[in-house]
Amino acid sequence: MFQNIGEMFLLFGKSLKALPLAWRHRRKILEQLFEIGNASLLMACVLSLFIGGVLALQTGPVLVERGLSSFIGGIVGLSMCKELGPVMMSILIAGRIGSAMAAEIGSMQVYQEIDALRTMNINPVHYLVLPRLVAICVALPLLVVFSILVGWSGGALVSVLNQEIGISFQSYFGNLREVVEVRDVFDGLFKSFGFALIVGVVGCHQGLNTIGGPRGIGRSVTKSVVNSIVLILIMDYVITRLLMVFDY
Repeated sequence: MFQNIGEMFLLFGKSLKALPLAWRHRRKILEQLFEIGNASLLMACVLSLFIGGVLALQTGPVLVERGLSSFIGGIVGLSMCKELGPVMMSILIAGRIGSAMAAEIGSMQVYQEIDALRTMNINPVHYLVLPRLVAICVALPLLVVFSILVGWSGGALVSVLNQEIGISFQSYFGNLREVVEVRDVFDGLFKSFGFALIVGVVGCHQGLNTIGGPRGIGRSVTKSVVNSIVLILIMDYVITRLLMVFDY
């Protein structure tokens, strides 16, 4: 485990050192941006809409019983922008994109295409890892912004249409504006940037270390998704704790 963590840090360091070369690989970055962002938009929309709806559906009746129905907007707003939006989008991208990174690079490793790149004096980190890492660090925070907005809308729809809750759009979004600050949204974006680094580095690392043919590719894909989700949840706690310390 510690060896893998050390290798991932080394891979991240090499990618960071190669960051000035990103403009040279802009076409590959744009291709990855389309794959990560645009191709994931519909899934993000559906997931966020129902997450916001479930939040309102679970908390709404409880708050109504206690005469606090006007606070539903703030609860859904904070939950989406500080926690559920970044975490759920990152898990979605880990399953959809992190696995694809591990499979693509793993296939190249198994069939010796990466050795061919080295033979042609092409650095695999510059050519394969850097564009994917830059693209996911740009696309995931943008997806999180979209997720937050759609989640808020889902919570509003359920709050208005559900007869047990029955509050107005004005009351819902009025409380949301009172409770949610711009800083809360930036906290979620900061988390999503850290999660993007985790998904990108883990996926590429597993791909580069694939051995054993098609079965090895399957193992790399599984490890990529599992390790990404575990590290996302651990990092979520660490970042949340740090943000709380800085708030004090």
